[in-house]
Amino acid sequence: MLHRRALAGVAAGLALPGLARAQAAYPTRPIRLIVAFAAGGAADSAARVLAPKMGERLGVSVVVENRTGGSGSNGGAAVAQAAPDGHTLLWDASSHIVNPSLLKGLSFDYATAFLPVTLATTFPQVLAVKSESPARNLGEFIALAKARPGALNIGTQGNATAGHLALAQLQRLAGIELTHAPYRGGADAARDLAAGVLDGTFITALSAGPIADSGRARILAVATETRLPSRPDVPTFAEAGLPGLTIAEWCALFAPAATPMAVATRLHEAVSGALADPEVRARLDQIVALPVGSSPADFARFVREGRESMATLVREAGIRAE
Repeated sequence: MLHRRALAGVAAGLALPGLARAQAAYPTRPIRLIVAFAAGGAADSAARVLAPKMGERLGVSVVVENRTGGSGSNGGAAVAQAAPDGHTLLWDASSHIVNPSLLKGLSFDYATAFLPVTLATTFPQVLAVKSESPARNLGEFIALAKARPGALNIGTQGNATAGHLALAQLQRLAGIELTHAPYRGGADAARDLAAGVLDGTFITALSAGPIADSGRARILAVATETRLPSRPDVPTFAEAGLPGLTIAEWCALFAPAATPMAVATRLHEAVSGALADPEVRARLDQIVALPVGSSPADFARFVREGRESMATLVREAGIRAE
């Protein structure tokens, strides 16, 4: 028995170098990170913060490539058709779980075309009002909306974005009617809020922050479970009296569906390691992005459940693609 155990131990030891070589075979060349959105936006900014540190951990360059259009579906199509070897990856946002309910005639199926690798960061959504608004807090904003049904114009980053979905949730939970004003991005909506063109916005804390700091807008609540470290004075919706409203724009890494799980694990470790880097943390703080780094299994569950809940919200709110 002892002899057989010794032989088994030798055999296991002999197998380990081969296993190590197999794992070390990835990656073998630079990685293309397809960002499904335009340069300069929240998703692109997070990708460019993380890509160099991911590359350091993987031993190759991670090259960011923007593939815009189709609410992120153009970038998705490019990766869905790529070889499942981990060298072409998708950096997508929360539209990934909304698009299946909105877009028809796609060349791929979001539910089967990708392997979820990790949820990397989230960008909290905030409700902000113009500086002249009589609403000093969420309760007063809801009372104002009830007194003037449909009269308040609220801007978002665009149709079917996280801000739009948050706005729909706000109306449903508070029993109010607001007029949605979709923009091409949070920065444009913030500009018009600062100018007094809009009554309010539901956009990222990153977009709303500068105009709030300058006194041209006022942030009433943040759609997160806990307060933002960068804005400890802003209550969550639950703290402000409206529990159940938690939604954020997010950025995540996907691979083509048939990518080996060992490759996904390696990629997850690279992203998690990058997120733990102090320099990365500092840069994420600057763009008001919260690090996550969930496991492939946890992220797959998040995507599956999110797709189902967003389908319900899109249907009930009557949201349509632009």
